Amino acid sequence: MQAHHRISRRHLFEMVGAAGALALAGPMRIAHAQGAKRIERLAPELDAIIDTTQSTRELATGFGGDVGPAEGPVWIAEGRYLLFNDIQTSRRMKYTPGQGVVVAKTPTNEANGLTRDLQGRLISAEHLTRRVTREDPDGSITVVANNFQGKRLLRPNDVIVKSDGSIYFTDPGGPLAPDQFDVTIAGVYRVSADLGTISLIVDDLVGPNGLAFSPDESILYVNDARRRIVRAYDLLPNGTVAKQTSRLFADMGGAELGVPDGMKVDVAGNVYTGGAGGLYIMDKTGKKLGRIVHGQPATTNVAFGGDDWRTLYFTTRASLNMVTVKIAGIPVPAKKRTS
Repeated sequence: MQAHHRISRRHLFEMVGAAGALALAGPMRIAHAQGAKRIERLAPELDAIIDTTQSTRELATGFGGDVGPAEGPVWIAEGRYLLFNDIQTSRRMKYTPGQGVVVAKTPTNEANGLTRDLQGRLISAEHLTRRVTREDPDGSITVVANNFQGKRLLRPNDVIVKSDGSIYFTDPGGPLAPDQFDVTIAGVYRVSADLGTISLIVDDLVGPNGLAFSPDESILYVNDARRRIVRAYDLLPNGTVAKQTSRLFADMGGAELGVPDGMKVDVAGNVYTGGAGGLYIMDKTGKKLGRIVHGQPATTNVAFGGDDWRTLYFTTRASLNMVTVKIAGIPVPAKKRTS
């Protein structure tokens, strides 16, 4: 989930081109199946993960703007719909297959990342209020985190929940310089399941962004959007990371536009995140197996959904899109482990 700067409409126009700028400026509209972009096969292992002959589908467009793009998709299995955020208009959108997109909530405090805790409650990273919150089914809000050691957080971005109920989020900062009452480190934090303890667990990144666990939760992956890389850390039994294990997992840079933003992992351990020129699929070693080229300047986030968790939804700055995959994603919310 990219650390978004307040850029001008002219700059945004130059980045996305005339068609993209019109989509951003115009009203939300529902889109039908797009003409084929392409799914690039970078290694033969990709064939077991995705059918490269399919076309990506643009489901809706017209989101995003100077404040921020479409972001934070999360599948609500019991309702069979997808929620995602339009940061620009501070709205939470609801996409139901076969029905299209409607507004689910407004305002959202310019929320970015979304996930669910073990009880199915929504966890949200809010830009405007600089906090992470939990929303109960009745709409009541509980603050998960808004400070660290008495200093205000910068601009929480992405958030995930571990199977023990603990909450992890990134706080890369934003366009304003920290003042004396703000934390000064762009970091990754862990909040205990009872919300009683917050720990700074990663502090060696410039722009921590999307994050995800390996299927067995032994590894934490974190995107550094500023450096266009993905780093990996071994998790300790207490939920923090072994800092000496910090290592480069993948370099997502290149000549084309795009940074590693939101990130998800499937049940086989394959990692999905944005990078130069599209949305990449990598194996658990960081080897790039393929790239979904969707023609937009950035892949802002991804989510698995559908009844079998084999629909891959992804947001760009202005749109919601999908492809189907052969390997299921890790379901959200996580299932509590008994061992």
